[in-house]
Amino acid sequence: MLESKHNKPCFYLRSKADVTELMGMRHTLKKTMGVRITTDTFYIRALAQAVLKYPLVVGRLEGDHIRIADAVNVGFAVDAPQGLVVPVIKDADKKTLAEIAGLEEILIEKARDNKLTLEEIGGETIALSNLGAYDIESFIGIVPPPASAILAVGNVIRTVVPQDGRPVVRKMVSLTLAVDHQIINGVYAAQFLNFIKEQLQNPQQLM
Repeated sequence: MLESKHNKPCFYLRSKADVTELMGMRHTLKKTMGVRITTDTFYIRALAQAVLKYPLVVGRLEGDHIRIADAVNVGFAVDAPQGLVVPVIKDADKKTLAEIAGLEEILIEKARDNKLTLEEIGGETIALSNLGAYDIESFIGIVPPPASAILAVGNVIRTVVPQDGRPVVRKMVSLTLAVDHQIINGVYAAQFLNFIKEQLQNPQQLM
């Protein structure tokens, strides 16, 4: 992480997504898919799909050139007894929501039992960190050295927002994107984050 702070001139973008519909789908999907669907499952899927549209976010400097990663491997932070660990969902763009959920469950269990292999914690090309379970509204993540971007997600908060001229209560979540400015410019990063937001607000796109 120190290497990242020294060598990656990052900038940061924040937006909020309405995840009311997404949160309402989780229990139904658990019954139909036979696997526990977490909010991270949706975030990982949304990240992976967004990379397909905006591949520069998994680019990396090699000399004077940018090399796009061969795979969309999403690392996600897990609080384990031995400390923070980051298992990786490999080829996340090629996996269904249910497949991501199943792998996520296995990797979290192995992380907490300190049984992750080097293969399971290596090769991330983009990262996710979610502190929503710790009542954190928003935060800025540090881009891990192998990657050029990290999405930091806060807790889902019931918020009064205007809708059709009247106040309604919706479930909102803060999304903060940190990106290496050597690879990605502001407009491209904004488009990437907005695409993630659009998917989360229309979760049927992630099915």
